[in-house]
Amino acid sequence: MGEKLRIAGWISIGVVAGALTTVSLQTVARGSISPLPLEELQQLAAVFDMVKTDYVEPVDEKKLITDAISGMVASLDPHSQYFDKKSYKEFREGTSGQFVGVGIEITQEDGLIKIVSPIEGSPAYRAGLKTNDLITKIDDTAVKGLALNDAVKRMRGEPNTKVLLTVFRKDENRTFPVTIVREQIRTQSVRGKVIEPGYAWIRLSQFQERTVDDFVKKIDEIYKQEPNLKGLVLDLRNDPGGLLDAAVAVSSAFLPENVTVVSTNGQLAESKFTFKASPEFYQRRSGPDPLKKLPAALKSVPLVVLVNEGSASASEIVAGALQDHKRATIMGSQTFGKGSVQTVRPLGPDTGLKLTTARYYTPSGRSIQAKGIVPEVMVDDTEEGSPFAALRMREADLEKHLNSGQGEEKPDPEREKARDEARKRLEEEAKKPVADRKLPELGSDKDFPLVQALNQLKGRPVMVSKTQTERKEEKTNN
Repeated sequence: MGEKLRIAGWISIGVVAGALTTVSLQTVARGSISPLPLEELQQLAAVFDMVKTDYVEPVDEKKLITDAISGMVASLDPHSQYFDKKSYKEFREGTSGQFVGVGIEITQEDGLIKIVSPIEGSPAYRAGLKTNDLITKIDDTAVKGLALNDAVKRMRGEPNTKVLLTVFRKDENRTFPVTIVREQIRTQSVRGKVIEPGYAWIRLSQFQERTVDDFVKKIDEIYKQEPNLKGLVLDLRNDPGGLLDAAVAVSSAFLPENVTVVSTNGQLAESKFTFKASPEFYQRRSGPDPLKKLPAALKSVPLVVLVNEGSASASEIVAGALQDHKRATIMGSQTFGKGSVQTVRPLGPDTGLKLTTARYYTPSGRSIQAKGIVPEVMVDDTEEGSPFAALRMREADLEKHLNSGQGEEKPDPEREKARDEARKRLEEEAKKPVADRKLPELGSDKDFPLVQALNQLKGRPVMVSKTQTERKEEKTNN
């Protein structure tokens, strides 16, 4: 690639009723700047001066300017963002797959923080925290009613600092305090195993800097355990996306060399680009191609890709590439529909700007922005259906979302009705004991979509969804 596109893929992750994600490029070149609108800038300066002098109490000038920048950028679309010092640090931690904290994967349950799993070897793991433990307080702050992001921020911090967690262990019916010393944590974005002779499952929970190396390592482990693999399930459910180069690399692992994986298009010359299944398009560092370690059989092993409404951005790039090249069968639910590219530009040593600069397109030229990838085989979350799918946020639900440039979704009068019904079901579900209302763990023998994916690979009947339909579009003039 040209020097102006010697790119590092960067990610921004937020949470909006599931996942709101970003595939990002970092570029150096900038287009020419058009003449500034002097009258409007004078008006902005006048407002700034009035607020500074006339407001009821003194206002910090730097904060005024920062808030003005943030508001200007946030008004564009849901994914453009101004990074102050704190958010820029969090952003960089998200891309690296490393952070300073206690080392637990968490979710929310009944307004409390539930431990999904302590990360092996982490401070939380060594302190004896267990899956299903509930955190009720972080230091002196009660967790009840605290947003998940706020809880995460309170547990993270500087290395070698302490945090006091109050934990309720349900199966022992006791509450106890645990003091944990924060340290550098490495997250695991790749899991996998041989499910049964001849068939394996590999899950990507996010596309990070380490994902490609961990993916290669896990595939190698699988083939050593099962050299005669007859079928593989690539699980991208609830994968919010991440690094563009990691998505290109994972796609390339299954595709013929040099075929198109994804293309981007925007105003700037460097935003018009095609990424191919070749090392120069996904390698961040000099050195040997990590994919060279993969067994040759991976290029032809029968493949099913599992997706759902939480599969977004980079995971949609992978699903779209494998679908367009007819390399895999896509199964599950229509994906989130995050099809825009964000460029991250530093504004100083510790601030930056994440700006939407392009849409991305699958190899056949499809924009999935505000639409998503439509599986060939629609499969529900459970044998009884997907009772709460209507409550999941999608790109098309986000305020100020970009259109696809290829026609937008038709307003669906049935959608709000389905949401009302799902809310009522959720209220009824909340009355049940916790053990009776949680979905089976992904990758387990009770994972309904995974069982259907294995049936597909074996040529057995698949229990196709009776309720899911493709979200329709209406053509518009663009």
